[in-house]
Amino acid sequence: MSKSNFHDWPQMAKDLNPAIGELKKSSPGPMQAFSEMGKAALAPGALDTRTKELIALAIGVAVRCAPCITYHSSGAQRAGATREEIAEAMGLAVYMGAGPSAMYAAQALEAFDQWDEKASG
Repeated sequence: MSKSNFHDWPQMAKDLNPAIGELKKSSPGPMQAFSEMGKAALAPGALDTRTKELIALAIGVAVRCAPCITYHSSGAQRAGATREEIAEAMGLAVYMGAGPSAMYAAQALEAFDQWDEKASG
């Protein structure tokens, strides 16, 4: 359950999707390559997809990318991550990114809660 509402993360994804679709139409080659790279990077291997989504979410926090937070929070939730795993990954993101990452880590936890709440109905 979401404890705060700094952003409406599912709405952010919904609002961004048309712009991303337009980018895909305007630059199909690079965007198709980017999409394929994402699929390959998240495919299970030595690390499972859940772990890879946790890493991607932590990197999104460390580089201060709000859209990355919403998409990878959603991906982590769909891959079966728990709130405790998100919180622990956020601890590493804060460690790696210092104070600014702490602000984004709070947003990532909020985003996960909203996606989890949405999935629960």
